[in-house]
Amino acid sequence: MPIKITSAILNRLKFSNIRMSSNLNNTEAVSSKMEKLNMASSRDQTNFILQIVEDDIKSGKHREVITRFPPEPNGFLHIGHAKSICLNFELPKKFGGRTHLRFDDTNPMSEEVMYIESIKNDVKWLGYDWGEHLYYASNYFDKLYEWALELIRKGLAYVDDQSVEEIRESRGSLTVPGKDSPYRNRTVEENLKLFEMMKDGEFPDGKCVLRAKIDMKSSNMNMRDPIMYRIIRAPHPNTGDKWIIYPMYDYVHGQSDSLECITHSICTTEFELHRPLYDWFQEKLGILRTRQIEFARLNLSYCVMSKRLLLHLVNTKIVSGWDDPRMPTISGLRRRGCTPESIRNFCNKIGVAKRENMIQIELLENCIREDLNKVSTRFFAVLDPLLVEIENLDDTFTEKVEVPCNNPNYTRTLTFSKRIYVDRKDFSESPSSDFYRLYQGNEVRLFYTYWIKCTKVVKNGDVVEKLVCEYDPKTKGGKLEDKSRKVKATIHWLGSNDWFPATFRWYSRLFTKPDPKEGTEGEFGWLENVNKESLKVYKGMAEKTATLLKVGEPIQFERTGYFTKDPDSTDTEHVFNLTITLVDSFASNKESQLHKELEKKKRLEAIEARKAKKGSPKS
Repeated sequence: MPIKITSAILNRLKFSNIRMSSNLNNTEAVSSKMEKLNMASSRDQTNFILQIVEDDIKSGKHREVITRFPPEPNGFLHIGHAKSICLNFELPKKFGGRTHLRFDDTNPMSEEVMYIESIKNDVKWLGYDWGEHLYYASNYFDKLYEWALELIRKGLAYVDDQSVEEIRESRGSLTVPGKDSPYRNRTVEENLKLFEMMKDGEFPDGKCVLRAKIDMKSSNMNMRDPIMYRIIRAPHPNTGDKWIIYPMYDYVHGQSDSLECITHSICTTEFELHRPLYDWFQEKLGILRTRQIEFARLNLSYCVMSKRLLLHLVNTKIVSGWDDPRMPTISGLRRRGCTPESIRNFCNKIGVAKRENMIQIELLENCIREDLNKVSTRFFAVLDPLLVEIENLDDTFTEKVEVPCNNPNYTRTLTFSKRIYVDRKDFSESPSSDFYRLYQGNEVRLFYTYWIKCTKVVKNGDVVEKLVCEYDPKTKGGKLEDKSRKVKATIHWLGSNDWFPATFRWYSRLFTKPDPKEGTEGEFGWLENVNKESLKVYKGMAEKTATLLKVGEPIQFERTGYFTKDPDSTDTEHVFNLTITLVDSFASNKESQLHKELEKKKRLEAIEARKAKKGSPKS
């Protein structure tokens, strides 16, 4: 739903001199556009998977719904996987079903226990539980081997001695049919013997493979005698050194679904052309037939999702690791301070469709803001401190200021005295006509205490070192009986003993373009669009009470942004990561673009509807 900006919030923002009334209006408008965009993407006709499942239940085809989330443990999950996790775990809930977590661990060269544990942690963090239904494809290796022997006996599989390059060359292309392997017509007996020798380690790695015998002239490249097994001498995270032949994903996928009685095998559209092979194996083996259904994967603006590209960012030190808060990985989003509720809400809003499209990152950001606004504890922080000296106060003067806290677990007390700190962004030497905060001769309200007026600016060279101000004792609590006298800005502050040193990591988008690959050439041309200003570090001050928060706990530093405490924090220095700004600074630029995208979606849906109507049988 759109961000709710109440009159109280607007007044507070006005007093705080966040002169963004137009931006706030744009934020509401853009959020509304996004809502419509989301509604267009998740209407009943596009949430086709739910319709399929409902029809299967109504027809009696299935009594229960069983789905699975089958990651390969060769890397960290990203927000695209979160969409699949939410879909696969939420769908069965509607029908009293269940979801399996299955690791498709068929390649020992790239899989590690570290990734397995990370994936389990991510799924749990998102709020899902697989219960007793944790599976590994490697647990089925014995059965898969038996089925491979069965296919050989049926004349549907053969051992091929061609090199990987020769096999690739003989497969042809989309316009050129493939060529039969010279080993394709080996006898059943010879293939059985050779496959057993492969299993027993009598051949070196890469010497031969087992291939399904289907159709080398098929228009579907995946049906041109795909490889089923290859020789890899590497220890496996689950099976150790038991096997030196490992099955390919396309052979394992459908058979694992069949063994687990999966009713709806949901995957992304890049596997659509693999579905005939999925069906072929199950049909030829005569096992339980399961149904593969494809949906559009998530493409998010200002992000790359490919594991290969993300790995390159890590290896080249563009980011600090897989959990860098700028990464679209679940671990990165978690470290940045995103909540699982906000990610689930985002995945629900974008819906499920067959057609791929670019989802605007602003929708995710608004989901994050919406949730953090509800759950964040509010404190003050001064990212770039500027000393203020109150000239009409004695050095011994102190006054405790009770500050309201929206979290009953914490209390907030500040001390107003001769020396306080404000944020440097709240002062200007050469103010514009719409700047209402501190400048020489101007008066502002300090949150929950007095009004102060800047009387002098103290500089060291070109650098402002200190502001000299006077306070008005009649304005205690920020109020004044004389209604004719007004201030146009309210700013936050910290007393000289109210703060703890803190590091603030100000994160912004990792790329400068919505599509990082747009207008680039070469394998790594997209790196040209890396935002070199995506991380700024401030050494500032945090309200002492804020340092009591636990790592990962959401914080709103008032007038600054939503933050979370980073694991790098120590007893002597606290590190806070910016999760998201309070207001979408990109809103005004995106409103027109989002409107165009909404109109484009409507046109595409109208075309699809006409096609469907044209193709429907006449009554």
